[in-house]
Amino acid sequence: MRKIEDKQLRDQLVEYLQQFVSETRQERLAEVLENRTRHITVVLEDLFQTQNISAVLRTCDCYGIQDVHVIQHRNAFEIHKDISMGADKWLTIQDYPHSDHNVKDCIDRLHEQGYWVAATLPDERRRTIFDLPVEQKTAFLFGTELTGLSEDAIRYADGNVLIPMYGFTESFNISNSAAIILSHFSERMRRSDVQWKLSEDERNELYFEWLQKSVKDPDGLIAYYMKNNGLTHL
Repeated sequence: MRKIEDKQLRDQLVEYLQQFVSETRQERLAEVLENRTRHITVVLEDLFQTQNISAVLRTCDCYGIQDVHVIQHRNAFEIHKDISMGADKWLTIQDYPHSDHNVKDCIDRLHEQGYWVAATLPDERRRTIFDLPVEQKTAFLFGTELTGLSEDAIRYADGNVLIPMYGFTESFNISNSAAIILSHFSERMRRSDVQWKLSEDERNELYFEWLQKSVKDPDGLIAYYMKNNGLTHL
C-alpha cells in the first residue's frame, strides 16, 4: 500500500478513492478505526504452527489491537488464511527476520515507543495479568509453542506476567493465552480514563491504507488521479 507523507495530497486521494467505496463500507472502516489502539501491542517470537499464528492475528483484530511484532528465528512466519479470516489484511505487522540481535532490536524499538514489555511465562512467582497497571502502554511477548520465550526475550523484557491457572496443566495454548490476556487487558483499558485511541493522524493514515485495500487496482487509480491532476510524483 502506498504511504503519502503530504497530508493535503493524502486527503485529496482519500476523497477520490471514496468514490469507489460504498458509504456503508466507509462507515465500517471509520467505526473500526474508532476502536483501534496502539496502547497494547503483541510480540510473537518464533511461532511455528500457522494455525496458532493465524488465531492470534484474528484475536488481535477482534480486540482492536493494531500492531503485531513478529520475531523470526528458525521458523518462517506463515499465515493460515482460513483461520485468520483476513485479519492480517487490517493489521500492521512489523517483521524482525532472523539475526543475532533481532530480539533486542524489537524490544529496543518498543521501548522507544514507550512500551513496558511483558514476557508471558507460566511461573507462579510472576505478576498476574490482574496486577498490571492499565495506564502503562504494554507489549505482551509470546514464545514458541514448545519451549516458550528465548533467554534473550526474557532478559530484555521489563518484567514477566502470567495467567492464573488452577488445574494440572502448566500452560494454555499460545492462541488461548493471547485471547485471555488481550480480552482482560483490553476491557480494563477501555473502561479506564486512559487515552488509548489512535491519534487523528494515525486514523487518517490507516483510513487511507484501508481504502486502498477496499478497491480494485489502487495503484492504477492513484496513478490515474496523479496524471490527471498534473502530479508527476508522490
